[in-house]
Amino acid sequence: MSQRSDSFGPEKPCGESCRNKCCTLIKDMNVRIGETQILEHVNIHLHCGELTAVIGPNGAGKSTLVKALLGQTDYTGKVTFFKSDGSPARTPSIGYVAQNPQFDVGTPVSVLDLFIAATTGWPAWLHIPHRLRETAETQLKKVNAEHLIDRRLGALSGGERQRVLFALALCPMPDILLLDEPVSGMDKNGIELFYELVTTIKKEFDLSVLLISHDLPYVEKYADTVILLNRTVLKSGTPSEVYADEGFRGTFYGGGAAQ
Repeated sequence: MSQRSDSFGPEKPCGESCRNKCCTLIKDMNVRIGETQILEHVNIHLHCGELTAVIGPNGAGKSTLVKALLGQTDYTGKVTFFKSDGSPARTPSIGYVAQNPQFDVGTPVSVLDLFIAATTGWPAWLHIPHRLRETAETQLKKVNAEHLIDRRLGALSGGERQRVLFALALCPMPDILLLDEPVSGMDKNGIELFYELVTTIKKEFDLSVLLISHDLPYVEKYADTVILLNRTVLKSGTPSEVYADEGFRGTFYGGGAAQ
C-alpha cells in the first residue's frame, strides 16, 4: 500500500535532463548509527519511467537507503521529488514491497481480506460490498494476480505473495516504487515474471522504481540505471557501464570491497 513520506524537502530544479518528467533527487545523504557510518555522501538521481537498481555487498547500506526514503531512519542531506513541471513536491506517494514477508500458513485471511483491511476502513469480517471487490480485482489485474483474490494468504507461493504485495504497493499508484529484494526465495520463472511486471508498470504509469537486488543477471537485463553502493556510490550508469567497472569486478568477483 502506498504511503507518504515527510522527509522530502524543497530544492532547486534538477536540470534539463528531467524536462517534462518527474524525478527524485537524493543529495548528500548520510546515515550514522552510533559510531557506525552506514551511508556517506550518497547522491542518486531517479527518473520517472525508469528502473534504477542498487547493488552492492552485504552491509553496503542498501536496505538503510530504502528505510531512509521511507522515513524509518534518520539521515542528513536532502531528498527532493520534482513534478513534471519542474516544481518540487513536498510529500510524494511511495509504494513499497519488502523482502519475502512471512504469513502464518494457517491464517484464514484471504487476499481480498488483506486488500480491504489495507486500503479501506471497511471491517473485513462483514459482508464485503461488490464495489470493494471490484477495486481489489482491478488492482490485482495490474500484476496478473486477479485469480488469487479468494486464496488464503498462507496458501500462496512466494511469487504469488509478492505479486499481491506489489499490487498493494500500487494502490493508489505511487510517485515512487521501492522494492527491497522483492524476489528473494522465488524460483527462476517467478523472478522473470516479477521483473517483467515491474517493466510493464514503470512504462505504463511513468513510474520511478528503485530496486535493491543481488540478482545481477536480471539487473543487467532489466535495469535502466545501476548504482553500485558500498556505504557511498562507487559507480553509477547503465548496466554495461557499471558491470565493466573495476569497482564492480572487485566487489563481486575479487573480494576487494570493504564491508
